[in-house]
Amino acid sequence: MNKEDALFIIEQTVKAPSGHNTQPWLFGIDENYIRIYPDISKCLPIVDPDNRELFVSLGCAVENFFWAAQKRGYNVTFDIRKDGEVFAILTYAKEKNDSVLEMFNQISERQTNRKIYSGERISSDVIGELEAVSWTDCVELHLYPNRSSSFDLLENYVVNGNILQLRNKAFKNELKNWMRYNRKHDRKTKDGLSYSVFGAPDLPRFISELVMEICLNPRVQNESDRKKIKSSSHFALLTVSENDIINWIMLGRVLQRFLLKATQCGIACAFMNQPCEIAELSVKLRQDLSLSGYPVILLRVGYALPAAHSLRRPLSCFIEE
Repeated sequence: MNKEDALFIIEQTVKAPSGHNTQPWLFGIDENYIRIYPDISKCLPIVDPDNRELFVSLGCAVENFFWAAQKRGYNVTFDIRKDGEVFAILTYAKEKNDSVLEMFNQISERQTNRKIYSGERISSDVIGELEAVSWTDCVELHLYPNRSSSFDLLENYVVNGNILQLRNKAFKNELKNWMRYNRKHDRKTKDGLSYSVFGAPDLPRFISELVMEICLNPRVQNESDRKKIKSSSHFALLTVSENDIINWIMLGRVLQRFLLKATQCGIACAFMNQPCEIAELSVKLRQDLSLSGYPVILLRVGYALPAAHSLRRPLSCFIEE
């Protein structure tokens, strides 16, 4: 494997989603493999105290790696260690799989779309395509249509999650620490939650900070989230059979494949993880939905106009010397 191929693959890999767009991954390049491992300095100790979402994000990156390596003409197998390190072993492919291009092309197009959606229902045929992305027994994907009792239940869990999180000063401070309030701030860090992905104007930072402080309260957030949820076609909930690092990484792979397939189908997705992030809500949610696994990721999905893409830091930030 040459350096040019390795850099190409990593460039696509880091386009994966991550909590607060922290981009919590690092890479080491060897002659026959690439080491993918977590950057714990980018952890979110308040919203993600056990680093579960960090390792889910790492799994999303691994899935991007899978498609990018094949695009470059390699077969890839992954050795996932219990500590979250992943060794991607690359060998030249004898034949190129043309179907790889369809998924690879979605890596740069995929985005987290926080807009209000159109309200259009996703057809049963497309739902079937989305459900088919899960290939591992340790991860289950559940899709709940709008105007169903389970959908309404999940909406209420999101609302309760907002109340608990936004009354927590430490949670709000951590969130604000990753906010990027205008174009200058966004370009300086090239990570975090950009003003542009929320559809906010490019204003002087002191004004944007004041507006954000006003919005970060349960009443305002729930009013906004209820509108967004009502405009969505389905909730998508991903669960794991066991709460451990390997399962979280595998869930991240399934999640990213779901997001790439949704992008291919013209479907928008946005994270609504509040009920999964708060332990007492997660336990009750598992009981109320009669889930066999543990809830980890909740998305709302539907049709929407494109949104802004989050920025990524330069590759040099991710590659060990």
